[in-house]
Amino acid sequence: MALLLALLMGLSVWGVFTGIRMHRADARLPADLALALEVGATRTGAVDSLVDRLGMRYAPAVLRLMGPRLVAKYRRRIDLAGNPGGLTIDRYAARRAVYGFLGAVGGIVFLLRGQFLVALLLFAFGAFWTEVGIWAAMRHRKDVIERTLPDFLDVLAVVVGAGLGFRQALDRVASRYEGPWADEIRITLRQMDLGMSRRQAFAELRRRNDSEQVAMFVTALQQGEELGAPIVDTLVALAKDMRRTDAQNARRKAARAVPKATLMITTFMVPATMILLATGLLLGSGVDFGSITGK
Repeated sequence: MALLLALLMGLSVWGVFTGIRMHRADARLPADLALALEVGATRTGAVDSLVDRLGMRYAPAVLRLMGPRLVAKYRRRIDLAGNPGGLTIDRYAARRAVYGFLGAVGGIVFLLRGQFLVALLLFAFGAFWTEVGIWAAMRHRKDVIERTLPDFLDVLAVVVGAGLGFRQALDRVASRYEGPWADEIRITLRQMDLGMSRRQAFAELRRRNDSEQVAMFVTALQQGEELGAPIVDTLVALAKDMRRTDAQNARRKAARAVPKATLMITTFMVPATMILLATGLLLGSGVDFGSITGK
């Protein structure tokens, strides 16, 4: 126990002196991380901002250990998540360094105390907590985009049918929406303003979003442009197909939920109810358990 207390005190003293040294040091940060700390701090919480500043010195080392292929993989995941809270690849590396250190130290401490389950949970926290946040942001962003897209297409079809050009209609409708899909449309429009072709800009839109409905939208626009089909009819038909697909997905999810609910009921609720009923019957029957047990 004394060894454990000494270890914790030593780590605390080391953390204090390291923080003072980092505060006084004039460390040069990567451009990506410096921009995230200046701009992205307004879009993230106080805890995440503190973690980023604690781990910013170790972010380049984490990126080197990850290697180019893994860095590209996680950069792609961060893009699919929509850079939640100003998250960048350097900011991700800073958080992974801090959470990995905390999880490793906490896991070793509880491992020495013989609490293996808590140690395992802390090791898992250090290894996967940052990935859990990215995965949750990816799912939430994809769901929001797929809910927004059919209504967006209906409004876009009305605006285009009123005589406005497709480029101007996109800008007009996107300015009335908030959320990840409106942000994606604004990025696409800015790319077109900077000289990127319309086909390439929408191909980049499809690459940034791992969504079947976004892929349907881009494919339908490109095919309509090649075949010369009226854009209004394409948008209306696409919105109807997306709503039909959403309804089918909802029915499939409901069909999968029924067996899961049945399994939970038969595994936990039915045995618990039977035990409760049997206990009530025994206690209410007035049976003298002392005569049965001989006590």
